[in-house]
Amino acid sequence: MPAILQQRLKLELPIIQAPMAGVQGSALAIAVCNAGGLGSLPCAMLNPMQIRSELEIITGNCNRPFNVNFFCHQARAFDAAREKLWRDELGPFYREYDIDESIIAPAQGRKPFNEAALELLQEFKPAVVSFHFGLPAADLLDAVKATGAMTLCSATTLAEALWLEQHGIDAIIAQGVEAGGHRGMFLSEDLSEQVGIFALLPQIVNAINLPVIAAGGIADAAGVSAALSLGADAVQLGTAYLLCDEAETSAVHRAALQSPAAVHTALTNRFSGRPARSIVNRVMRELGPMGEVSPFPLAGAALAPLRAAAEANGSSDFSSLWAGQNTSGCRQIGAAEMTRQLASKLS
Repeated sequence: MPAILQQRLKLELPIIQAPMAGVQGSALAIAVCNAGGLGSLPCAMLNPMQIRSELEIITGNCNRPFNVNFFCHQARAFDAAREKLWRDELGPFYREYDIDESIIAPAQGRKPFNEAALELLQEFKPAVVSFHFGLPAADLLDAVKATGAMTLCSATTLAEALWLEQHGIDAIIAQGVEAGGHRGMFLSEDLSEQVGIFALLPQIVNAINLPVIAAGGIADAAGVSAALSLGADAVQLGTAYLLCDEAETSAVHRAALQSPAAVHTALTNRFSGRPARSIVNRVMRELGPMGEVSPFPLAGAALAPLRAAAEANGSSDFSSLWAGQNTSGCRQIGAAEMTRQLASKLS
C-alpha cells in the first residue's frame, strides 16, 4: 500500500525531484510530474513575475500535483568589513584575470518567502509547498496551509525535525549531509552536527509522527529502495537529475559532473555565504572550502566576474558546482525516464 504522502498526493511513484535553484525551471518539474513523481519548482532566485510565468507554464502542461519551493533565510545586512576581507582574499585571482575590483557591483539580497509569494500560492494553489532554512512566520505558514497545500521542510538534524513538527509542518525532508547544494540547517551553524542520511533517517522516523522524505546521496533505484525500507515515505533526489535533458545545468557544470573530479565534493560557503555541497574546484582548493565571506546570499557578487571570465574559457574554477556525494546516478536522459528508473526496484 502506498505511504501516507503518496496517498494524499495521489502520486504514482514515491519520487520527489529536489528543487534546484539556478539549474532548472518548469521543464524539469513537468517531466517528473508527468512520469508519476513529484516535480518541484525552485523559487528562491525568481521574482514574482518570473514565478507567475513558471507556474503558468506548469499548470498549462501538467494536471498533476507539483511542489513549489522557497527559502526562509533570515535576511542579513551588507557588512562592508566582511566584504573587504573576502575581496582581499580574492585579490590574486582578480589580478590574474585583470579584473578591476572597484567596478564590481555589490550583491543584491535574495528575499525569503513573503506576502508577494503567498499571493501567488493563493492564486495557483499548488498541491505542495516546501521550505528550506526553516519556516516562514506563523501567519504566513497558516495562510499557505489554508490554500490546501501540503507543506514540507528540510531538517538536517533530529532537533530540527522535532522543531518542525511542533511548528505545524505536514511532512519532513530528512536532508543527509551527503546532499548537494545548500544545507537546510536553521537551528545551529555547527557543521559537526550534520550526519548522513542513513543515520539521520531512522532517528527522525522513530521520533516524529509525520511522513518523512529521505534526501542525500541517493542516486539510483537501490538507494531509493533502501531509504523506503528504513521508513521513508518518499525519496527526494536532485543530483541524479542534473544531466537530464530538461535540466538547465551549465556546460561547465555538466562537464564537471562527468569528470573524475565529481567524486570529490565538500561543504563550502565560498559561493553564497552558507554551507553548500559542491564539487571541489580551484577556489575551494586554494582558499579552503570555508572562510570569512559575506553573509548569505551576498558572497557570490565578489566571485561573479571571476566565474564569468573563467567560464568564458570553459573553466569551472570559480563556479558553484552543486552536487551530492554520489554522482554515479547522473545520466544524459530525459527526466521522465530517470524518474521511472529510480522507481524500478519498487514492487
